[in-house]
Amino acid sequence: MRRGPQIVAHTVILATGVSYRTLDVPGLAELTGRGVFYGSAATEAPSCSGSDVYIVGGANSAGQAAVYFSRYASRVHLVVRGENLAQSMSAYLIEQIESIPRIQVHTMTEVTAGHGTEHLEGLTLRDRATGQARDVDASWLFVFIGAEPHTSWLDGLVERDTQGFVVTGPDLVVGGKRPKGWRLDRDPYHLETSVSGVFAAGDVRANSVKRVASAVGEGAMAVTLVHRYLEAQ
Repeated sequence: MRRGPQIVAHTVILATGVSYRTLDVPGLAELTGRGVFYGSAATEAPSCSGSDVYIVGGANSAGQAAVYFSRYASRVHLVVRGENLAQSMSAYLIEQIESIPRIQVHTMTEVTAGHGTEHLEGLTLRDRATGQARDVDASWLFVFIGAEPHTSWLDGLVERDTQGFVVTGPDLVVGGKRPKGWRLDRDPYHLETSVSGVFAAGDVRANSVKRVASAVGEGAMAVTLVHRYLEAQ
């Protein structure tokens, strides 16, 4: 709309989503959706029953996925580039992972290639400490290495966190103080941004659960809050 006509609105719902970071290694792009997935877990987990599952990532989203997949997979391999999980994962989650025998953590390791034709059949793993590479059989790879929210166009318009996600609701009230520029005699509604009447829902929102079902629920809630906002005007 930057070069098109201007549209006047009483309220706006931001639901622009994110783009998940991908592994730029040979063989994976062609197999995306055919054994290679980004930011997925719940819907694919039952299909992995009895199989080995490889998960790439060292943050909480990867750890939570490992715990979830351990209910279905025969073994879960958590592939981490760093020296340990403590650098990027919550302590409670690390303890949970360590208590599940089915989860094996491979630190200082990275995926350097994927193999397969119609479906993922194997991976090449490289030890970052020694440089040695090895091939493993793998039918399932889930990648959790972060996401880029589609919010660059909002720079200076609404409050965002350090990663660019839109901050909403109670997270905007710090030390009892409402966000800068807030003009209403109430705190922001749960999904409301630092600009009254502008709401955010789904993956684009800071601290949201990055799942389709959650995004749908937040969208429905945002509509309810829009009605509440308009009725108060």
